[in-house]
Amino acid sequence: MSTKYIFVTGGVVSSLGKGIVAASLGKLLTARGYSVKIQKFDPYINVDPGTMSPFQHGEVFVTDDGAETDLDLGHYERFTDTSLSKANNVTSGSVYLSVINKERRGDYLGATVQTIPHITNEIKSRIKEASKSEPDFLICEIGGTVGDIEGLPFIEAIRQFRFDVGIENVIYIHVTLLPYLNTAGELKTKPSQHSVITMRSYGVQPDVLVCRTQTPIPETEKSKLALFTNVAPEAVIECRDLDTIYEVPMALEEQNLASLVLKRFNLKDKEPELKAWKNMLSKIKNPSKTVKIGIAGKYTKLSDAYISVVEALKHAGAAINAKVEVEFVSAEECLDMEKTAKVLEGFDGVVVPGGFGIRGIEGKVNVIRYARENNFPFLGLCLGMQCAVIEYARNVAGLDGANSSEFDESSEHPVIALMSEQEDIQDYGGTMRLGAYDCHLQKGTKSYKAYKADVISERHRHRYEVNNKYRALLAEKGLVFSGLSPDGKLVEMIELPENDWFVASQFHPEFKSRPEHSHPLFFGLVDAASKRQK
Repeated sequence: MSTKYIFVTGGVVSSLGKGIVAASLGKLLTARGYSVKIQKFDPYINVDPGTMSPFQHGEVFVTDDGAETDLDLGHYERFTDTSLSKANNVTSGSVYLSVINKERRGDYLGATVQTIPHITNEIKSRIKEASKSEPDFLICEIGGTVGDIEGLPFIEAIRQFRFDVGIENVIYIHVTLLPYLNTAGELKTKPSQHSVITMRSYGVQPDVLVCRTQTPIPETEKSKLALFTNVAPEAVIECRDLDTIYEVPMALEEQNLASLVLKRFNLKDKEPELKAWKNMLSKIKNPSKTVKIGIAGKYTKLSDAYISVVEALKHAGAAINAKVEVEFVSAEECLDMEKTAKVLEGFDGVVVPGGFGIRGIEGKVNVIRYARENNFPFLGLCLGMQCAVIEYARNVAGLDGANSSEFDESSEHPVIALMSEQEDIQDYGGTMRLGAYDCHLQKGTKSYKAYKADVISERHRHRYEVNNKYRALLAEKGLVFSGLSPDGKLVEMIELPENDWFVASQFHPEFKSRPEHSHPLFFGLVDAASKRQK
């Protein structure tokens, strides 16, 4: 069959959960045996989120092919258990950059370059690019809210697209908010009505409404919404606030969202295979124990900055039927070992995640030292591994003042240094070591036992690496380099064999964790933390 296109838009306010709705619908369709790809359109002018502050944008999710993308792509991959690519994340910046480059080359043959048709045509070409593999469904989420100036070209593009591929091959899903007013004791439909009116003024009539709500929607309100928004009553879908995002597919299945979509496309509905998902969800909601894990970073006031790490810990907890309570630890509070011990009191394990910049580095080093000296379960990610090497060099190998050249260019012992291929790079955007690279594991190590493989592939996002000049000394002092690049020149993993779980990776394993398939490194951490309780 030809690819069917589902466009997901949002109204009233941002952060309604369009990404979770898109991912959940993708899950329900893949559970019925259909192939699904999901694409995100972000209207901001940045070419990608790679240079954006985590405080503003949250985590940067990295794909196998090295694209720095919106965090929603993480949800897409986790829910549908697929690997996406740079074609699945499109920003206004990348669209405008492409059009301007074409104009500079003379590709438009002297024509006046305009939003319509040139920008909209570029957007439509990105939709076609994402569906080049001919999935049964391409779900496209439009970021932002209806009425945003920067989002208008995307709305116009998806309006045109329906006629480009045939109206029978496109449906529009609009995610909106039904606020509940405590003083009136009522759900209010007017914001949703006005949101749809705005969409219709742009030429897009939603086929389905997904209504975010704190309380059940009475049939009277559903009928009112259907009447005033020109949507069939059965196409008004309730999406209530839930305890975990992994409940959303099941809630939308109860509301018959996937069946409605298939009916609109005149496609066969099938019984979804959700046994493994339900089993995972049951373990999350009915754990037999609780494990408390700290994330020691510097973006501690915004959980979205480490969202894949948080979700990977939850997946690992589900694998051992445990609830993982995640709490953020400000590395800047760990000023000395006494304070560090106090901060980590009550935790069963700790993650030191990735990041950039010097702020909080000494606190991270103290956290890692505490973990090493007290056999406290520890997992280091990217910068977390680099800090572990710095700590070991200083306190075990006797290299006073050891540091990364990122933080101290004059360090006498730069045990972490800029990669040689990064030395002449001037631009910051998209120039790091990005994407999936192979790693060879040393047999007999904890890493090898966790993966049960000789060669693994993981995703990277970094400029600095372990300085090979210090590898022999560090190894002599007991630091195990358990994973190396295929040519042996880059350290990918380290560990301490005498500790129950002291493992760190230069790559980001959190990007490949799945709800139904916990990542080996996060499983190792949570399992060790659980055993430590005993």
